[in-house]
Amino acid sequence: MANFSQQPLPPPGGQAAGFTRPENAAVQFRALLVTLAIAVGGALLGLVGGLLWSAVAPQAVFQVQSPGVAYVVNPETTAFIAADGWFSLIAVIGGLIIGLAAYFGGVRRYGPLPTAGALAGATAAAFLAWWSGSNVGLASFRHQLASAKGGALLHQPVDLGAHGALAFWPLAAGGIIGGIELILLLRERQRAIEPGPAGTGPQLAPPGQFQPGQFQPGQFGSGETQPGQIQPGQIQPGQIQPGPVQHRDLNGQAGRQPDWSWDQYDR
Repeated sequence: MANFSQQPLPPPGGQAAGFTRPENAAVQFRALLVTLAIAVGGALLGLVGGLLWSAVAPQAVFQVQSPGVAYVVNPETTAFIAADGWFSLIAVIGGLIIGLAAYFGGVRRYGPLPTAGALAGATAAAFLAWWSGSNVGLASFRHQLASAKGGALLHQPVDLGAHGALAFWPLAAGGIIGGIELILLLRERQRAIEPGPAGTGPQLAPPGQFQPGQFQPGQFGSGETQPGQIQPGQIQPGQIQPGPVQHRDLNGQAGRQPDWSWDQYDR
């Protein structure tokens, strides 16, 4: 007898239930790489934003009273508020750049996973921008403060007083991604609601014109008949009506039905 080698049966549900298709695994791997790249790129953008913040934001002026002690020259200076405002503006712009790069570079191709990378990168960018911007010139300021004589004027490096401005980085990144998706969704719904071109919709018959599936007066099944119309079961004029049954004798001669029979007396 021939030996038949039995092949292992696939798991229930087909190939997708027990195995991962190579193309799907490759797409997921690329999506993960894109997500990590977006996160790292967002963090690096935060470093650049911090350097820009330290360059454009005004610095408060301090006067040295004694080595290691200094006071702000103008207590009503707007330098601290202006520094927070510049940080917020740079945060919004940096967050928008991260969000746009994440959407067109990852979300459109791989779905929502790159959005997580954008939010993570924007959050890291916020703290890195604060750290890099406030540390520019900080070592030199401390050295001068410790060695300067009384009356010397020093420019303090920028610092962030409103810590809530850190949230502008991830909020701007997530807001631009969600806004683009919302606009596209509204456009699709608007296209679905708008009627099609003229002549493509269902054509309605004018009043009084027969339509398929419509019963006209006098048509079978409508319950109405026109004058002279024959209904089912109605005898037309001249039609032979069924008469009494005729009997035939043994010779095949047709005869009239007898008026009496012995059966009447048997009853």
